[in-house]
Amino acid sequence: MAGEFQSREERRKKLQQSKGKKQAKKKPSGIVKKIFLSLVVLGIIGILAGVGTFAFLVKDTPKLDPKLLKDPISSKVLDKDGELISEVGSENREYVNYKDIPKQVENAVLAVEDARFYKHHGLDPIRLAGAVVANFREGFGSEGASTITQQVIKNSFLTPEKTLKRKVQEAWMAYQLEQKYTKHQILEMYINKVFVSENSHGLATAAKVYYNKSLNELTLPEAAQIAGMPQSPNNYNPFDHPDLAEKRRNIVLTLMEQHGYISKEDMDAAKSVPVTASLVKEEERERDEKPYDAFVDAVIDEVEKQGDFDIFSDGLTIHTTLDRNAQLHVNTILNTDEVIKYPDAEFQAGVALIDTKTGEIRAIGGGRNQEVKRGFNYAIDTKRQPGSTIKPVLDYGPAIEYLNWGTYQTIDDKPIKYSTGQEFGNWNDKYMGPISMRTAIQLSKNTTAVQALQQVGLERAKEFAINLGIPLKEIFESYAIGGFRVGVSPLQMAGAFSAFGNNGMYTQPYAVKKIELRDGTVLDTAPETKPVMKDSTAFMITDMLKSVMVSPGTGTTAKVPGLPIAGKTGTTNYTTEDMKKWNIKSDKVVPDAWIAGYTTNYTAAVWTGYSSIKTPIQAGADQKIAQLIFKNLMEYVSKDIKTADFPVPDSVQKVRIEKGSMPPALASEFTPDSEVITEYAVKGHAPKSVSVKYNKIDAPGNPQAIYDPGKNVVTLTWDYNNPGNAQAQFEITVTDGVAPKTDIISEKVVTLQNPTPGAKYSITIVAIINEKRSDPATTAVDIPLPQQEEEGEGNGNGTSNGDGDGGIVPGIPTPGDGTGTGNDNGTGNGNGNGGRGNP
Repeated sequence: MAGEFQSREERRKKLQQSKGKKQAKKKPSGIVKKIFLSLVVLGIIGILAGVGTFAFLVKDTPKLDPKLLKDPISSKVLDKDGELISEVGSENREYVNYKDIPKQVENAVLAVEDARFYKHHGLDPIRLAGAVVANFREGFGSEGASTITQQVIKNSFLTPEKTLKRKVQEAWMAYQLEQKYTKHQILEMYINKVFVSENSHGLATAAKVYYNKSLNELTLPEAAQIAGMPQSPNNYNPFDHPDLAEKRRNIVLTLMEQHGYISKEDMDAAKSVPVTASLVKEEERERDEKPYDAFVDAVIDEVEKQGDFDIFSDGLTIHTTLDRNAQLHVNTILNTDEVIKYPDAEFQAGVALIDTKTGEIRAIGGGRNQEVKRGFNYAIDTKRQPGSTIKPVLDYGPAIEYLNWGTYQTIDDKPIKYSTGQEFGNWNDKYMGPISMRTAIQLSKNTTAVQALQQVGLERAKEFAINLGIPLKEIFESYAIGGFRVGVSPLQMAGAFSAFGNNGMYTQPYAVKKIELRDGTVLDTAPETKPVMKDSTAFMITDMLKSVMVSPGTGTTAKVPGLPIAGKTGTTNYTTEDMKKWNIKSDKVVPDAWIAGYTTNYTAAVWTGYSSIKTPIQAGADQKIAQLIFKNLMEYVSKDIKTADFPVPDSVQKVRIEKGSMPPALASEFTPDSEVITEYAVKGHAPKSVSVKYNKIDAPGNPQAIYDPGKNVVTLTWDYNNPGNAQAQFEITVTDGVAPKTDIISEKVVTLQNPTPGAKYSITIVAIINEKRSDPATTAVDIPLPQQEEEGEGNGNGTSNGDGDGGIVPGIPTPGDGTGTGNDNGTGNGNGNGGRGNP
């Protein structure tokens, strides 16, 4: 019983313990309820806050205006004075109704822009997630996140700023649009509204512009090409960027196959067709008659870079930097025979004119005889090797900036080697030996430029050039003379050179000062001005480039009389392989001719050549056309305004340098003026040493000239203290009162044979050692007349004025106070009374 009792007792205790545990477990249930209720409350608060926030963000959402839905609003482009020069966006548009949109075109648009268009109500969370995946799978840009409905709203009503407010408003209006219009109407709006480059809107217009077809005539690859353009119209323009356009078209075809619109066979067949196969030929494209289109090209490019803007449909007011008079004159220079006599119609030129101080673009010369809208712009789009024009930017500018070279810096113009060991020399195999940096730039010597780059170092030179807007991704020593793998444009060169004329301050050239949105918001788009070099560097480059424009400089054709102007010319050359490949016979022809230069007001850069590098600029006058364009343009824009000279900054000083000294040395007081150049040094970095090349040496001592009447000679002797036994020579100058005679000898004794009786000889002796000259030592000697004692009578013709009757020296008059006649025997019977004459 006891065991049973114990067991029951134990069971009772265990049961009680179990109940206690259950009760203990029930206690936390109150906390859970509290947490749950708190979350519910927070959820309600969050919903209310979200609703409130949503209501606040959409309270000033624009109303759905049917006119804005159908027609994009063109943008106004104003010149620097606020005058309208162009309306961009309303020039070229063909409208198409939904019933006339081919199913193939619709499928292409849906595949790339919004495959679930008919399944959502304006917003598509599934599309948003799918776009993220597609961008990882197919590459960035393969599929966007916005629905077609959202794109219609964005392009019709809202500013392009990427903010939460705009996205919320876009979503709200997209929902409203779906409630008010059918899917077919919305798709019709989209297809007619999108920008397709070439100043054109709508896919029907694109079909005409690129293929000269209506939409229902397009092939599958053509339909895919125009359907893919709206994401980045200018980049996917098949005229300008066929490679990018083809890649984009193939993405559209892939998406069409993925979404079941076409078969794999159709996709592969369409992808095999080159995107250029059926494009409108260049000669058939629409001609461009607008005088400001080259400049508007720059405006369009800049607006696109400023953000998510569509200049062709956003109704922007764009304030630009254009000087319309300068632009019209550039057009006259390029497209008429009034200024330049061009060799043929195919000869091309690109011109960029900017304000030196602000970087504002004043005019753009996009090319000659441009026949299409938004054609290739040779001032902006061209990428050609700059040749010697790059030397101030890549070689000599960095040498002054980093090595504190002065304009006098002596560089040995001689054959050299690249760091690779390859030999390099001047194109004509002619060399001048040690010359100053100024002379090297003035004559555009190549070996000196390479040596400057080598001493600066490639990386520092590259950094210097990049800060001036030259987009170098790599650099080699051959770049010192402009042999770039990827070239530069005239606009980039103008920007770089303007910094030299603006005391080392650089502003990236720009055409757009500010953009005014439809809602009144004004965006200041002017880039920031920044220091990129010391003012000493800028000034010394400028002063040397002024020398380029005067004889014997390479830029004399571009000089404008009376205008303080600096510049650098450049040409490129064909390699031996190029000449062989393209059957070029002459080594005097070039593919490119450049000039870039500036005043304190304007900077201009001009490139000339042909669209194909295979066609050379002929030797002679044609290679000077770039300089003639530059000269005429700078002369035109500088008339009737004051152009100040470039100020000398406090950071530089003038120095007298002995020509050819290497390393550079100050001229001494003995250096001949003909051997002295006056140049500029960075203050605190002028040469410290003074040349001793022309210092005076000891003059000869104890000069004596002794006449020996017996031998009838004069012997000249002197002493000379010659320290170090240096090789000395002596310059002897003898003057007898009639004409000096000079000779250089090595001995210290001279004999003058048969001196003239009665003459006085003055003698100067100058010592010369290693081109150094001493002060002169001088002496003199009188040569006596011979004496005669006899008297006699004669019938000669001689006369004398002596103390006696006549002269005693045969044939030579002597003084006397009587007059008489004498014969060769020395006696006379004159009018005076006898007496011996005194010689």
